[in-house]
Amino acid sequence: MNRCALVTGSSRGIGKATAVALAQKGFNVVVNCVKNTDMGKAVADELCGYGVRAGFFCADVSDAQAVGKLYEYAHKNFGFVDTVVNNAGISRYALFQDEDESSFDKVMGVNLRGVFNVTKAFLPDMISNKFGRIINISSMWGLCGASCEVLYSASKAAVIGLGKALSKELGPSGITVNAVAPGVIKTDMLNSVGADTIRELVEATPLGRVGIPSDVASVVTFLASKESGFVTGEVINCSGGFVM
Repeated sequence: MNRCALVTGSSRGIGKATAVALAQKGFNVVVNCVKNTDMGKAVADELCGYGVRAGFFCADVSDAQAVGKLYEYAHKNFGFVDTVVNNAGISRYALFQDEDESSFDKVMGVNLRGVFNVTKAFLPDMISNKFGRIINISSMWGLCGASCEVLYSASKAAVIGLGKALSKELGPSGITVNAVAPGVIKTDMLNSVGADTIRELVEATPLGRVGIPSDVASVVTFLASKESGFVTGEVINCSGGFVM
């Protein structure tokens, strides 16, 4: 039987690249997003071309009820989802003094509460089966912080803390919990970053280039594999050696 993975926020960018990479490794995949539904459905159709089963479900990961329906869909159509990739996230670029409770709730709702909601929904099956892979997409800014991205940095740091703690709790159940911290990756999140800033970030990257989504997806597929079974509670920095 094929293993099965849920990849949140997988209509484009790192999420889509991860869904494709997992399908190429023989995983059935549940594709998810909340806005780009046509793109999400197209990704699911594309994955079927790799000889696996794939389906799409629209759900806002910050909404626990919506995530409950996502779980019901996945369980009914795919059975045991043994791998969860918490990729859905939003960025925000603003001075700290311009932030308010609304922006705080929005960023934390998707980036942190979303990880909580999805993990909470799919975890019982992993515990019952004594096997599972939980992979959270954080950010290098969650490790070192970024000016004018305080809320984003805080949310991604919290995801790291959640995963490290949860890995200790779930180890006896045969479930690993790890995080990937991407650096500067060519996705839509870069659209709001000026060319001069990107140039400076590339200059601070020893490999001398912007990353691409498949760079991150390759790390995720390793963490999803059985070969990674003795790796848990870790944060893999996929940033081209960015100097922090």
